[in-house]
Amino acid sequence: MAKLVSGVSPRYFLATQLLGLTPLLLVSHTAMADNLGTGQSDFGGVGLMQTPTARMNEVGNFAASWSRTEPYRRFNVFAQPLDWLEVGFRYVSVENRRYGEEIAGDRDYLDKGIDAKFRLREEGRYWPELALGLRDAGGTSQFGAEYLVASKRWNSLDVSLGLGWGYLGSAADADSPLGWIDQRFDDRPDNAGGDQGGEFALSQLFRGPMSLFGGVEYQTPWDPLILQLEYEGNDYAHEPQDNDQPQDSRFNVGARLRLGDSFELRSGWQRGNTAMLGLSFSTNLAGLAQVKRDPPPRSLNAPADPDWATTARSLQRNAGIRVDAIHRDGNDLTVTGEPTTYRALSQSEGRANSILSAKADDDVDTFHYRWQRKGLTLREDVHDRDAFEAAAQSASADTAYRYGIYSRARLNEPSGESLYQGDAQRASWSVGPAVEQNFGGPDGYLYRLSAYASGEYTTDRNGWFSGSVTATLADNLDEYEYIADSDLPRVRTYIGDYLAETDLGISNLQYTRTAKLGDDLYAMGYGGLLEMMYAGAGGEMLYRPFDAGWALGLDLNWVRQRDFDQQFGLRDYETWTGHATAYVDTGYEDILAKLSVGRYLAGDYGATVDLSREFDNGVRIGAWATFTDAGDSYGEGSFDKAFYVTVPLDAFFVRSSRSSATIAWQPLTRDGGARLGRRYALYPLTEERDLGRYWEEYDKTWE
Repeated sequence: MAKLVSGVSPRYFLATQLLGLTPLLLVSHTAMADNLGTGQSDFGGVGLMQTPTARMNEVGNFAASWSRTEPYRRFNVFAQPLDWLEVGFRYVSVENRRYGEEIAGDRDYLDKGIDAKFRLREEGRYWPELALGLRDAGGTSQFGAEYLVASKRWNSLDVSLGLGWGYLGSAADADSPLGWIDQRFDDRPDNAGGDQGGEFALSQLFRGPMSLFGGVEYQTPWDPLILQLEYEGNDYAHEPQDNDQPQDSRFNVGARLRLGDSFELRSGWQRGNTAMLGLSFSTNLAGLAQVKRDPPPRSLNAPADPDWATTARSLQRNAGIRVDAIHRDGNDLTVTGEPTTYRALSQSEGRANSILSAKADDDVDTFHYRWQRKGLTLREDVHDRDAFEAAAQSASADTAYRYGIYSRARLNEPSGESLYQGDAQRASWSVGPAVEQNFGGPDGYLYRLSAYASGEYTTDRNGWFSGSVTATLADNLDEYEYIADSDLPRVRTYIGDYLAETDLGISNLQYTRTAKLGDDLYAMGYGGLLEMMYAGAGGEMLYRPFDAGWALGLDLNWVRQRDFDQQFGLRDYETWTGHATAYVDTGYEDILAKLSVGRYLAGDYGATVDLSREFDNGVRIGAWATFTDAGDSYGEGSFDKAFYVTVPLDAFFVRSSRSSATIAWQPLTRDGGARLGRRYALYPLTEERDLGRYWEEYDKTWE
């Protein structure tokens, strides 16, 4: 959570955002001295060692952890998208079991799972915190479990007590009380996740015997150290793959030692005979921020630019607006342009107001900002000049921002005198690193570190060429082997062949055009080398009413598989692919829901559900899952899924930026549910159609 410097009022900060000023911003993190009940368990997620607690981390928390308790090594990634929801996934490497020579040679068996924990009640003075959880619900369910757990804190002690089913209840302390309702709850079916995994094991939920589990954490007088005592519900006599382990005691002891703000070392003695060692990394993504040292905004008293071409350059450098045109119509001055620097349009407009106030004639009383992206007009924001200047010059912030500003959708081209017309033909380029990873199959952890050089050349206001060349710096994807039991065409599982063939390839080379077909209807067409594996042509249409909170899109593409050398040659495989997509801003906790229905690259039909939450600083946490009609032809995994985080680069650098980077965790590379990797999409290009984003930038400064 960001905090203002002491003595700076929220109203002043609000005004400075509009005027383009940059008061010092401090980033505060939760005090780590009081981290009782916030540690990661061996399985990932907040807990003790082998058992979960009812505790939750702060909203926006992200944690990655590793632990080893022979014969298991666990790798976990967990996030807290909502204050009442914790989600994550894990990989369990079983050191004394192998996939088998016919699958992956001598590699350890690797199991995958998805977890979720729901808080049912917050802790009160007399009531404990209460949570319901599912463990390994979306994998093979070999470690599947369900639980109900309560936690209560007394001074330096945090105590938890729970009931567990499945892996957490294998000690079978009692029969499930749900058996009183229906006898089917008395027994727990085996392998409900299916032979190939990936299916949600709904038939197992809360079935079979249950066990008691719990424990206590003690905050020692030395702040970095926390001690743990735990009582397990598992007796290790029913381990997956007949891998039963001796247990001398159901009590485990352990400790957590903080190593700075983000890292924690964990150790313990479990089962009465086995050592545990673990390491956790955690950070709050919602709190990522950086003090900015952008160029100061222009003063109202600064000399006016000598001509409008110079003003356009000032708007680019200082306000982050790539100006396409400037028009005057009576008392109205209109700037048509594209945002390039500041995530908040309000910041660009505030800075631009100062520049225009110094340049415009005295009888100009209204500034209009006509925003566009890639030639698509999105909306227009209107500012009253006199009110702005009064607010900027006022010693009191009481009236700052309280002047006439409004936004509207506008289709008509600006009229009146043309003061400046930008050159539509321009070039831009960028270079940077990239990382791709895949972890969860028989091949173990696969990665690729690369560097890319990317460029664009606009031919006119609605058309441009784009290209990208990628050079592999380091990878182990040559270890990828196609071992999937799948009858689908190989549309993605040639990844190892593409990367083994060359270290330098053309990852994109295409021409794209956009058009606005109506007040709320946008279109885009493209053709060329669309991604590393596919060339072709396609188009997209998007219906996005102004400030509606929802949109409907449709894309259709004909593609052909590219040669492995990533040059201009093509392979024989070709197909049609496309989707109808609904986008809905749910209005709850900034959650965006997307549902895409259509045909995938392998010819399978199905749907992709994508849910994500955007925090105030622009970080987005999300997950998606794809289900198709491939059925048993899909192979291992049964459906496609991934967890991703998008982080604005603005959170790391002292200069503002509208760029962002995304990292995704996808368990398997499979052919079912595979989508075309399009470089451009209309929904993100038209994000400024959402008027709520504009006002939220002001609202955030009050928090």
